[in-house]
Amino acid sequence: MKDYEPGSFAERKNASATAKKLQLEKLKAKLTSVDPDKVAARLAAEAAREAREAKRRAEREAKIEAERAAKAAREAEEAARREADRLALLAQEAAREAEARLEAEQEEELKAAQKAARDARYAARKNRKRRG
Repeated sequence: MKDYEPGSFAERKNASATAKKLQLEKLKAKLTSVDPDKVAARLAAEAAREAREAKRRAEREAKIEAERAAKAAREAEEAARREADRLALLAQEAAREAEARLEAEQEEELKAAQKAARDARYAARKNRKRRG
């Protein structure tokens, strides 16, 4: 077997420069060459990413719209409940007023009946005094 001889400094320097040039040429060739499979794969990945983002955006917007609809429904329900409460209070108040009017009328009728009875008694007493 032969012994390894590193050679002179100039030879090593030339070999290193040549190796660097070869690697640079390989890299340039790699960068300038367009692999249609890689381009197609990259475009497909971008399209898939955009589709996922569009789907997420649509889901987010649908969720927001559903929340808005639910909020509107809750507000409408609350407004209907408040209106029903208001109408119930008005009905109760009207019923109380009608009851108060009825009681007042009954009291007036009672007073009129009592007055009529009293007047009849007075008239009967006067008639008794005149006759006898």
